Amino acid sequence: MMNEILFNNVRIVDPELETVSGLVDVKIQDGQIAKIGSDLDQKCDMQIEGDGRYMLPGLIDCHVHPFLADANLSRLSEVPPTLMSARAGRILEGMLQRGFTTVRDAAGADWGIKQAVEDGLIQGPRLFIAGRALSQTGGHGDFRSRTDDRDICHCQHALAFTSRIADGIDDVRRAVREELRKGADQIKIMVSGGASSPHDPLERNQYSPSEISVIVEEAERRGTYVMAHAYGADAIRVALECGVRTIEHGNMIDHATAELAAEKGAYLVPTLITYEVLADTAEDSGWSEAMLTKLSLVREAGLESIRICREAGVKLGFGTDLLGDSFDHQSREFLIRSQVESPAQILYSATRVNAEIVGQTGKLGVIATGAIADLLVLDRNPLEDLSVLQDQGKHIAAIVKDGNIIKNLL
Repeated sequence: MMNEILFNNVRIVDPELETVSGLVDVKIQDGQIAKIGSDLDQKCDMQIEGDGRYMLPGLIDCHVHPFLADANLSRLSEVPPTLMSARAGRILEGMLQRGFTTVRDAAGADWGIKQAVEDGLIQGPRLFIAGRALSQTGGHGDFRSRTDDRDICHCQHALAFTSRIADGIDDVRRAVREELRKGADQIKIMVSGGASSPHDPLERNQYSPSEISVIVEEAERRGTYVMAHAYGADAIRVALECGVRTIEHGNMIDHATAELAAEKGAYLVPTLITYEVLADTAEDSGWSEAMLTKLSLVREAGLESIRICREAGVKLGFGTDLLGDSFDHQSREFLIRSQVESPAQILYSATRVNAEIVGQTGKLGVIATGAIADLLVLDRNPLEDLSVLQDQGKHIAAIVKDGNIIKNLL
């Protein structure tokens, strides 16, 4: 690790203010941004000439599944942890090269893969993990076939790392405590049906209010929060009333529920790219007609949910929720959302808002003195041209994470 790095002559992009600074120097010391100004002290271990390029905070994706390397989740029961981890390592490396220096795992990753990244054994974004997501019997996290009467398997394979079944007050309380014991940074629960699960109706609620309230209580007792998979407006409403902090997907939200989310100060994390990719690949991956019908419904509602939430003043995060071999499409989320949002709004979601979600306000998602040095140097101004974030990081001239140079073409 270089103790001191100086970037000369860069223009800082601020998505919140929708501004680009004049030419400045940025000094990095011991993993943090030490100084921002003109004609800074040139005595550094490394100097990099920005030549007028654009500096953006490292991107944050708040809904990823690097361990779900198959669009047909049921097939993950045939994947051992060793193969699962090897696949995840490659997926995480790709995310970092696309400029995502932080990601929030939404079920599947454990403390081991997080530690591997922190120890430098895997080159990838820093991870905030959910461990196994909590699902009721027959819910979005229950992938057993209808002919399988066995209790949910705690086998050592990729599918078993994805979710755990918990029913009733005592069971969900224990499940939350167990996931936190094993290192979860936040708790993920399923409160509605989903497209990728075979037997649960999309529009029906899952988990009772009393169960959700206990889950939230246990998470808050440990100083963390609950993220909830939810599509239908009523499921979202129940989750919000019980104290859930972030709603994942939320495609079928209505105006009244969006206003409730804004009132509660909750976040919604849209994940639109996954529906576009799955629309082309899910049938070939073995999805049933019922699953494909559910996919079509949520896909059609995606952009409208963003319009509704923007109008209500809901804080919108940025997520992708990709599965299988589709992770190369991660940055297309920017382009899809640009149909209803400005580049500044989308970048604000992928930096400042997502930093709030993971509890790192002022540390991540900003270029400011004292912040963690997660930085991208871009060939073009992303406030004017979001295509600069496409092509697997091709237009990113430099990537810095924790003050370490990950990529440097300057």
